Amino acid sequence: MWRLLLAAALVLSVGVPAPARGQEISGPDVRLQNGEINVGFSLVLAPREVREIREGIDKELKLYIDLFRVWDMWPDEFVLGKVYTRKLKADPIKKEYVATSNDGSVIIERRFRSFESMLSWTLSVRDLKLTNTRELEPGRYFVRITAESKIRKLPPVIGQFIIFLSENEFKIRKDSGLIAVEGAR
Repeated sequence: MWRLLLAAALVLSVGVPAPARGQEISGPDVRLQNGEINVGFSLVLAPREVREIREGIDKELKLYIDLFRVWDMWPDEFVLGKVYTRKLKADPIKKEYVATSNDGSVIIERRFRSFESMLSWTLSVRDLKLTNTRELEPGRYFVRITAESKIRKLPPVIGQFIIFLSENEFKIRKDSGLIAVEGAR
């Protein structure tokens, strides 16, 4: 009996595929500078996602930058957040690359000469002013970065009827280290 179980385990372990490299968030780098909290990070897409964009499939990414206050006995408290929508469009025939960034009030559209420069600009956030520390209570805080990409093939109503069907191609998040905010309001 144990030989049969050992043989089955061996067959299953050989047949298991190696894990594929997926999306990841590099950072976040959080700095306190001149009484302000500045955040920087970048997103690394999976090779499949990069290939799809390069072949002309439009992608829309949502980047959530949220500030949380840490409590010892209670769940972490959401303090504030910012949302950015980034759209990537590539036309491989015309060699045209367009990226759009929208933070809810300002829309920035840029054209690029190379695919790599478009990816670099779209997938990174540098020195984003999150808030001024005078607006915060003294305590320990951290920044949570969440990146998601919606599946563009499904109508939005499908997710309401079929609960177990995901509407996201991917959704990842990463937390920064703790930062201490001193002083009073």
